[in-house]
This record gives sequence, structure tokens and C-alpha cells, in this order.
Amino acid sequence: MRQLLNTLYLSTEGTYAHLEGETLVVKVGDAKRGQIPMHHLGAIVCLGRVSLSPQLMARCMADGRSIVWLNENGRFQARVEGEVGGNILLRQAQFRAADKPEIALQLSKAFIAGKLKNSRNVLMRSARDSKDEAEKAQLAKAAKALAVNLRNVQQADSPASVLGLEGDAARVYFEQFNTMIKPSMRSEFEYQGRSRRPPKDAVNALISFIYALLLSDCRSALETVGLDPQLGFFHVVRPGRPALALDLLEEFRAVLGDRLALTLINRGQVQQKDFDFRTGGAVYLSESGRKAVVVAYQERKKETLQHPVLETQVEIGLLPLLQARLLARYLRGDVPHYIPFFNK
Repeated sequence: MRQLLNTLYLSTEGTYAHLEGETLVVKVGDAKRGQIPMHHLGAIVCLGRVSLSPQLMARCMADGRSIVWLNENGRFQARVEGEVGGNILLRQAQFRAADKPEIALQLSKAFIAGKLKNSRNVLMRSARDSKDEAEKAQLAKAAKALAVNLRNVQQADSPASVLGLEGDAARVYFEQFNTMIKPSMRSEFEYQGRSRRPPKDAVNALISFIYALLLSDCRSALETVGLDPQLGFFHVVRPGRPALALDLLEEFRAVLGDRLALTLINRGQVQQKDFDFRTGGAVYLSESGRKAVVVAYQERKKETLQHPVLETQVEIGLLPLLQARLLARYLRGDVPHYIPFFNK
């Protein structure tokens, strides 16, 4: 299971990685930048103009090691993997479950309940940390609104109701994002509302990039346990869309994505110089920004916390895999409910 912690991110433009015996070697131009034993490596994520040798790619395919290409802004471009593995009986169970509206509804409610509870916890944490009484009250009010939505999600009787409650909660939550940024950083990082394609400010650029890294980990986790990442229950299934990976991502957006973004901003670990402000209003992370985020993301994955179901300390990088295993148990009929990840 530790392979999720050993993802190699290649982000420097012009990077070339190749195989030397049992070692992956990284070069930029003629300069050797590093080497990693292959048995320590779980996956490779290439950001932007990065190339790999055919021999290295073939070795990764033979070992069942995935290679993902994202563009410079974190948007998915391609995934290369070897022969399809996993448990065909589990995938059959997944496809049968997707045809049952009651199961799709139950899982949708679970994914969104996880998202809302974790989003509420982020608001409450920011309220505790705030030194401004008015802002404390504002964040606490938003947290109470999400608690109401959370109760309503548990009583929802249709996918449309779940979607509506999730949308309303997201609106309330993101309206408070500026308040969760330290006052001293707000002039530099002014959040102007959620925007995606393209991001319109530095906060959106940062959040979207971290979400892309998380989505890659969620997809890898589902494939590791043998589930099909494209057949989801909450997100609409479309060709090429990893709907189940997006379902699983909902549980982690706030606790792993937004909290990391807020930490990077509030501690000054990313600054305006780490972003490219382009003609037309689009904003993306620069190469220095991507490196800073990837390093912080990898460090965050090494931290531990108490898993509410397993009741043991686990590394954060393992959470998508652990939740994928719990989902597989539910789809096989081993347990009566899927319990989403709640960060206490």
C-alpha cells in the first residue's frame, strides 16, 4: 500500500527520464538531476514538457506502474498503463451496482456527506484560528449552514436533491474562502469566486492544481483495488471522464486540497512570483510554483492521522487507497454501508 507515497513528479521543462539497469535516472539537458531505484517507485506523474525513454515506459507497464501526463496547469492529458488487472468479479459487482438507483443514491449521499463534513471542519478550524471576532462569527455561521445541509443530504431521496444540496453548500463554503486567508495575505491572494477553465486568480490556480494531483491519486487507488475509475455513482458518466475517481475526490477536496492551499498561502510558501498572469485574465502556477506545491503535497502525504473507521494512525497518502478498499468491500456485499472519510 505504500506505493501511493512513492509517486515521482517530473515538472522541470526538458526533463528526460530513462532506465539504467534497475534505476530510473533523471536528466535535464546533459545534467544528471537524480536517480531512484525502480522498486521504490509506485507511479510517475509528468507535468508539462517531460519525456521518458521507451525502455522506461515498457518497464513501468510490465511492473503495473502507472504513468500520468498532466499539462503545465495540472490538467489531465493522458495515462499509460499495462495489461488490465484487478478482480473481474469486483468490476462486475460495480457495474451491477451502478444499474441500481438505490445504491447509486446511497453512495452519492456518502460521498457528499464526506465532502460537507470535511468542508465544515475546515471552516471551524479557521474560526478557531481567527483573531477577529466578527470573522469568527461569520465562519461559524457558515459552518452551521453546512451542518444543516449535511443533515438534509442524509435525508435526500433523489440524486437531484443531493446535487442541489452539494451546490448550495459549495456556494456557502467558497464565499468564506477569503476570510480563511490571513488578513496580511488577502491583498496578494484575493479570491474572486470559483473559476476553473481557466482559473481567473491565483487562489483558483492553486486549488485546481492540487485537485488535479489528488484526482490522479484517487484514480490510482481505485485501479489498485480493481475498480473501474470511469464508472461513477454521483458524477455523470461520460466517455473519458473518471467519474468514480471524481466521486472519491469529493471526500478529500477540503481536508487535503483546500487546507493545503490555505497553508501554502498563509505561511507565504507561495507568492505572486509563483504564478503566471496571462493576457485575457487566465492565471496558472509557474514552474517554481508547481515545484513548491508538489513538494508540500508530498510532505503532507507523509503526515499521519487517525482513521475514523480503522481506528488507527495512517499516513495521509494512503487515505484514497483505504477508502477505495472500503468501497470495494461495500460493492462486493461484505459490509452493509460505505462510510466516507471524515477528518475529526
